[in-house]
Amino acid sequence: MSRRVQAFLVARLLSGLSLGYFLVMLDTTIVTVALPALSPSLSDQQWISNGYTLTFAAFLLTAGAWSDRFGARRVFFTGLTSFALFSALSALSPSPAVLIALRALLGVAGALLVPSSLSLIASAYPSAAARAKAMGVWAAVSGTGLVAGPLLGGLLTQAFGWRAIFLVNVPVALVALALSRSAPATPPKPRRFDGLGQVSAVVALSTLTYALVEGDFWVLPLSLAAAGMFVASQRRPGAMLPLSLLSGKLLAGAIVNFGLSGVLFVLSLYFQETRGYSPSATGLAFLPLTIPTAFNPIFTGRLVARIGPRVPAVSGFVLMSSGVFLQAFTSWSVPALALLGFGVSLAIPSLLTAVVGSAPPELAGTAGGALNASRQTGAVLGVAILGALLNMTSATTTLAVAGAVLLGGAFLFPVSYSRRQQETPC
Repeated sequence: MSRRVQAFLVARLLSGLSLGYFLVMLDTTIVTVALPALSPSLSDQQWISNGYTLTFAAFLLTAGAWSDRFGARRVFFTGLTSFALFSALSALSPSPAVLIALRALLGVAGALLVPSSLSLIASAYPSAAARAKAMGVWAAVSGTGLVAGPLLGGLLTQAFGWRAIFLVNVPVALVALALSRSAPATPPKPRRFDGLGQVSAVVALSTLTYALVEGDFWVLPLSLAAAGMFVASQRRPGAMLPLSLLSGKLLAGAIVNFGLSGVLFVLSLYFQETRGYSPSATGLAFLPLTIPTAFNPIFTGRLVARIGPRVPAVSGFVLMSSGVFLQAFTSWSVPALALLGFGVSLAIPSLLTAVVGSAPPELAGTAGGALNASRQTGAVLGVAILGALLNMTSATTTLAVAGAVLLGGAFLFPVSYSRRQQETPC
């Protein structure tokens, strides 16, 4: 096989993997603008949003372990096919309760796609510099899905009704399957199923989310007990999250999505219920956030390959925080959302490279799953906590809290990085 043909096949594979994750990120936010059309209840709206991100977060660690155990190619194709199926069924939902259940299943399917795609990228790009650039492309395509969700959701909801926001996933999934068919059959690595770790993770996250959304704090002791059981279970041999992968970088990933998903949730309701925007106008209002994520992660990947992830990651947190504070205290939505978009597209690719690049090759899928599990846990908590704050106080106060949390990420990431890592480019 000639070098040119091989390069084409690798590029096509990267496109398919990126498009698969694009779907996952798109469904994280595409319902945001459509929430008032799905249910008038704030509780239902939070569960429709969190039903997806909760199971997505809870099953990412297991998906990472399955990717290493059964082979990344098999897990990726299973996730992509399931995602298309559950999307079609979601479009047929007769009630909010059924939609919440199907969104939960969609989250499990989405969880299968993330660590497996990262593992396949690591196999296709063995060079650290080339891998950083490839992850920049992967983050650019998938990150566009995250922030294009409100725009696409608003346009589809107003033009065709809310069911269209799920039907659109099916043809995109088929294209992703076609593009990624050349994915290599990565050899499986024997690993046992960590049932105790999986169950305790699901219980801890779901009960915490229930307490925050419904205000029934009597379940918090159960959440804390389950979290303690999860940590204890990961000390055993064969755990789905080896303790060597735990670091402050995972908490930094949670902070990124806490701010991004929580702010999108708050602003979507604020634009429609306070400013009186239509769903399509609300989607268009998010364009300053969307546009930077379409091109800036590619630049970030090249920057990380040259100087390492520390400076881009810290810069990303500072820009995100600045944008949220600007939105909180002024009416300058365009520059505020642009700062948020540039910050997101600096922080996420940097974190991906830092976490996956520091993991042993045989744990690449698990490391990718761990980072994305922490990010989606942050997304769940962002919607739950900021949604609860919005119910008790003003949008200004709620956004100010989000800005302060994001600013904390700028201080956390350098602390989680060793001096050797800071000085060594990827």
